[in-house]
Amino acid sequence: RLIQPIEYTRTLILYQLHIVKHHEVFLTVLFAIQISDNWPGYSLDLFTYPQHYYGDLEYVLIPHGIIVDRTERLAKDIVQDIGDNDIVVLCVLKGGYKFCADLVEHIKNLSRNSERFISMKVDFVRLKSYHNDQSMQDMQIMGGDDLSKLTGKDIVGTGRTMKVLLNNIEKCKPKMIKVASLLVKRTSRPDGYRPDYYGFEIPDLFVVGYALDYNEHFRDLNHICVINDHGKAKYRV
Repeated sequence: RLIQPIEYTRTLILYQLHIVKHHEVFLTVLFAIQISDNWPGYSLDLFTYPQHYYGDLEYVLIPHGIIVDRTERLAKDIVQDIGDNDIVVLCVLKGGYKFCADLVEHIKNLSRNSERFISMKVDFVRLKSYHNDQSMQDMQIMGGDDLSKLTGKDIVGTGRTMKVLLNNIEKCKPKMIKVASLLVKRTSRPDGYRPDYYGFEIPDLFVVGYALDYNEHFRDLNHICVINDHGKAKYRV
């Protein structure tokens, strides 16, 4: 569907996974790639994946090649919106590192092959909000340089949960803030935050792969997959 435009704020932030309320409207100009609730996914037999995860997954939700293509399109949209502004890429670890790396590389390629040069700096911060497959109430922010260094900068961040981090970044008064999500979940839980860019809208499933983990496992899985009950029990802490 065509998403309605909004007036941009003055910072750019991109992230890996975010949860939004069911039927909530996203405030940006994008065509959504929606994966329906009854989508059966792809058979694991059609793809290669680490043998140590055999028996731990239900199916492939989004193959790696589709992730790469969609991320390239997000990079193009971001470059068009940023214009000639230099940016700081704030990568939210650990689940955001692959999305961040691929997104930055696509932005660099677009910059190299155009008349507009975009200068980028990368910084890292870690947000921890899950215990096993359950979201925790308290968000932990770990690592990253002094956020006051972001004053007056355009920022790109990558990661899953942004609300707490954004509250801290906004105190430093950067020029522009934007958030992008590779995945957006449809859920009945209220959230109150909407990303400016996103790759896929998916059902309310616990997914792993492409750096998204279950207790530090499955980060080495290139595809985004749905973990099964056996996998959850096997790696539960």
